[in-house]
Amino acid sequence: PGGVFVTQAGTAESIPAPYQLQGSEDSACYGPINNTLRAVFDCALPYSTNIPSFGGDWGFVMAFQVPPGELGNELVIEKEWRFPPSTNVIDDLIENQIEGGAAKLGLYDGITHLSMFALTKALRQLLEKEERIMTRDNPVFMY
Repeated sequence: PGGVFVTQAGTAESIPAPYQLQGSEDSACYGPINNTLRAVFDCALPYSTNIPSFGGDWGFVMAFQVPPGELGNELVIEKEWRFPPSTNVIDDLIENQIEGGAAKLGLYDGITHLSMFALTKALRQLLEKEERIMTRDNPVFMY
């Protein structure tokens, strides 16, 4: 209870590269992983960041259950996680929850948090159109 699950979810490029398309079957896994976690958890939040060694933006999904008494507020909670009212909210959490605070984090702060959850319009549209959920009978493989 109270935990957060985070996983990498493949490339987060707005338009899948040609090598990701296998005939008419899209093998990109960002959308299916997001949908699968959304089917299991109350909240699933896709985000991305540039990973230079991977050659571009890489997708991740953070998922968690809604705290007791908050059921029904999933959309509000997701919005607050993605776009807190101020970058100071994230900066304060870092200082209070991480031993050594911001000095221990070289690449993450409140402003970085906002950019990670601000997906491009094209990527948001791709995620909205994606309907696949990964199962044993419907696996999705990334090549």
